[in-house]
Amino acid sequence: MGLPEERGRSGNGCGGREEAGARSRARSWSPPPELSRSAHVSSLQRYRELHRRSVEEPREFWGDIAKEFYWKTPCPGPFLKYNFDVTKGKIFIEWMKGATTNICYNVLDRIVHEKKLGDKIAFYWEGNEPEETTQITYQELLVQVCQFSNVLRKQGIRKGDRVAIYMPMIPKLVVAMLACARLGALHSIVFAGFSAESLCERILDSSCSLLVTADAFYRGEKLVNLKELADEALEKCREKGFPVRCCIVVKHLRRSELGTGDSSSQSPPVKRSCPDVQGKPKEKPKRIWPQISWNEGIDLWWHELIHEAGDECEPEWCDAEDPLFILYTSGSTGKPKGVVHTVGGYMLYVATTFKYVFDFHAEDVFWCTADIGWITGHSYVTYGPMANGATSVLFEGIPTYPDVSRMWSIVDKYKVTKFYTAPTAIRLLMKFGDKPVTKHSRASLQVLGTVGEPINPEAWLWYYQVVGAQRCPIVDTFWQTETGGHMLTPLPGATPMKPGSATFPFFGVAPAILNESGEELEGEAEGYLVFKQPWPGIMRTIYGNHERFETTYFKKFPGYYVTGDGCRRDQDGYYWITGRIDDMLNVSGHLLSTAEVESALVEHQAIAEAAVVSHPHPVKGECLYCFVTLCDGYTFSPTLMEELKKQIREKIGPIATPDYIQNAPGLPKTRSGKIMRRVLRKIAQNDHDLGDTSTVADPSVINQLFSHRCPTIQ
Repeated sequence: MGLPEERGRSGNGCGGREEAGARSRARSWSPPPELSRSAHVSSLQRYRELHRRSVEEPREFWGDIAKEFYWKTPCPGPFLKYNFDVTKGKIFIEWMKGATTNICYNVLDRIVHEKKLGDKIAFYWEGNEPEETTQITYQELLVQVCQFSNVLRKQGIRKGDRVAIYMPMIPKLVVAMLACARLGALHSIVFAGFSAESLCERILDSSCSLLVTADAFYRGEKLVNLKELADEALEKCREKGFPVRCCIVVKHLRRSELGTGDSSSQSPPVKRSCPDVQGKPKEKPKRIWPQISWNEGIDLWWHELIHEAGDECEPEWCDAEDPLFILYTSGSTGKPKGVVHTVGGYMLYVATTFKYVFDFHAEDVFWCTADIGWITGHSYVTYGPMANGATSVLFEGIPTYPDVSRMWSIVDKYKVTKFYTAPTAIRLLMKFGDKPVTKHSRASLQVLGTVGEPINPEAWLWYYQVVGAQRCPIVDTFWQTETGGHMLTPLPGATPMKPGSATFPFFGVAPAILNESGEELEGEAEGYLVFKQPWPGIMRTIYGNHERFETTYFKKFPGYYVTGDGCRRDQDGYYWITGRIDDMLNVSGHLLSTAEVESALVEHQAIAEAAVVSHPHPVKGECLYCFVTLCDGYTFSPTLMEELKKQIREKIGPIATPDYIQNAPGLPKTRSGKIMRRVLRKIAQNDHDLGDTSTVADPSVINQLFSHRCPTIQ
């Protein structure tokens, strides 16, 4: 892999700490020499020298990279201004303020007209069913984005407006988000697995004037009636005094009825034989065509609007510091926070991290398995790859459908060279053994990546030895919704690997480890992970609540961006993420707020009080273990547990469904009434080493809770 000066400049989470044995193996293991050294890579010493320059001279480093992109007007003043210290005034970060550009222009028009890559495939789309496929070139995508931009403009969408997008993983999702970016409107994409309540909450928080959704889709064998959920969300918005004036609907599940080019990717057959997850053939259930309700005056069909739209649309030229999108992530207060990323810095950062972390070359086929509803999908399905003119796979389905070898079948089908997925998926597929992997060639694979949470060494080694056949370097990336792109990561070939370590900071990233007093720790150390200066992709604020932005990320340690994660640095300078320090959980690589789940539980009439903690899970990494105290007159029962799980699914989404719910007649509290979650975590794991419990107001509660524990697996 060439580093910036050799190749030319281009233009998560928490998991439990490794057991001592696993940690020891991770420290001592080293890759074969060919993964550490190559005639085409710089040495580790060279990488560290370039990193030092990027930190000490950020304006020059990122200024050179910015030259590869199109700017309508150049930066008229300072390339970088910022304040990270709340004691010195308002927190702000400004990269290239005053320069104007458009990110849609840079990922489409620039690629088509300047790079002459219009005929290159931007996305191979792989539907839920293996036979559902299509592809779209950069030129075709540019035309569709211009058409939909004109549709949005006709519906009154202007620069600065907010548009909610609630869609499955289909090419039109990319079209919708890029059309917003072309107009300077902010897209707020809501993961299609979230509930109507969650969609409503996000629409209200950012005052979205328009919603884009789809009729329905299948995820494995499960039908998701997306339009029904969207209707429910819009009704809730109306009840709260905020009527959304327009809902544009994609006919996806029944697209073959349109008789257009879309019909080339066929709708699923009614019935065929398919293997279950154990490989045993079974009869595929008959597909259901859901009834689609229609709200006259609000609902509009995408295909009808596109029919009359022109295929040229002048982009809106935006300041580098204009907002690009809002993406909601869970907050420790229980109320999701709208992370705001801006046009210029985000564009530079995701393009550069994509290029160097995945060692991108023009002939690569890249596959990031994340949903675009998450930041990984924003940065490494859409904006990062497209800014480099890459060809990517866009996958609608799940790893185990119609069988557990689906992912490796797709790798062979499209000759995927760079593959990026979550440890949760790796642990899930490990359960089925090596054969579903090894029966496929996977010869095209060159680099493997992980994202969302720390990967345990056992899963790392299986990924390296079985999936990568001991020849593909693994980039284990640490970053957050708030950071926009990779922060700690190996670079393929340039940095020797250690299973489970996020390795070293990316260019421009200056990490530090602090103790509780805010003092920087040198050498081997463990404490709070913070960053000392801004990088271009850092979030700029929380939408509508800058005070919360400052309090959450900058107040605890003035002068630093606080990640909320604990971290250990070893004797070689490698970084190991040890887990969330705040009241957050990392379930299958997705952050959830304990307060948000507790709030959903206590809304049930039977629940007087609730406390939620994390519990280790062999596949998800962590799962939710809930303690609930009942109101007088109610009985704890399997029926009540199902009602509570249903309530959480409706309020938050299926991803937040608890694995365990325990009846708790009382909770361990301090004399001031604070719930001692530290003690509850110990009880959930059946760990009787509780430490100091002298501040517990009623110690008898602890024994009672131990005796009523849910049987758990780890």
